[in-house]
Amino acid sequence: MAGKMRMRIALAICFAILLPSPGSAWGRRGHRVIDRAALNALPPDGPVFLQNYADWIESNAGIPDTWRSPSEPFLKIDEDPNHGWFREQFAFMPDKDVPRSRYEFVLAIYNQYLKVRAKDPEGAERMNVQWTGTLPYAAVESYERLITGMRLLRAARAHKEDTKFLEMDCAFYVARLGHYIGDGAQPLHDTIQHDGWVGPNPQGYTLDHGIHGRFESVFVDKMQLKPEDIAPRIGKFQNRADVFDALLVYLDAAGSHVEEVYQLDKRHAFDDAADPQARELVYAQTAAAAQMLRDLICMAWQESGTAPSPQLNPVDVRNPDYNPSTGSAPAPLSRGTAQ
Repeated sequence: MAGKMRMRIALAICFAILLPSPGSAWGRRGHRVIDRAALNALPPDGPVFLQNYADWIESNAGIPDTWRSPSEPFLKIDEDPNHGWFREQFAFMPDKDVPRSRYEFVLAIYNQYLKVRAKDPEGAERMNVQWTGTLPYAAVESYERLITGMRLLRAARAHKEDTKFLEMDCAFYVARLGHYIGDGAQPLHDTIQHDGWVGPNPQGYTLDHGIHGRFESVFVDKMQLKPEDIAPRIGKFQNRADVFDALLVYLDAAGSHVEEVYQLDKRHAFDDAADPQARELVYAQTAAAAQMLRDLICMAWQESGTAPSPQLNPVDVRNPDYNPSTGSAPAPLSRGTAQ
């Protein structure tokens, strides 16, 4: 019995080391700065009531990471993949073919596992959502929660009802959405190289699992990142015609900086709070996150103010795209929002 227990503990330690489990991207400071900068950048015709809850939103910026403890295993299983998008793992699936459904994506990954398990058993072990991530699904689902919350708020206002708690609900949805958007802007959340180089390594990048934290937390704290540092980099509101497609482009753009992070680490740039290239990368990526978050908040507000567009029910078996394997059809393209 003791031998079996030791074996279980050893296996648990091995899996904890091997499985991709990105931390809180940007750490506490980075997430809070992104949220505050996004709120500060809301236009006058946007949901400016959220600025009254800026402290509340900031204080909840890291909440989704508290849903990832092994002490709550059901929640951890569900939440862990929501913080990463390891693009190398589904290179067989071009962006245009990424399913517009979380469950369709899981099935696609499993089908690929079935294809490769005989010829590449080691690769097959990593062909699952823990090694691919589900971040864009978590983000777009959070965005739609925000729309529904804002719709309820507008209805309550129309009936001259007290909206304090509905406003707080919307503020929490913003915090949740902001966390995933912030995670996605951190390049190491968009790669299997999330915390130490994996596989062929001709450039001799670090294998140390500490690179993730050295960049997003230690260095960001050293440089004392503030909302005003990135405010000038946040451009005018951009209407994203389709949120899911926009998120995929956004994640690809962030992921293009993976090797830059490793190159900076290799020359010990994160040891120097004044390093210009390292600071520029932090400014650029946190500003990109703040802009995307601001735009999504504004789009949700606009969408909540229009009548829901008639669409086929995704769980109706009569939907021509209905998949009995998932019990639903993939989501259609967004209709976009008026400028």
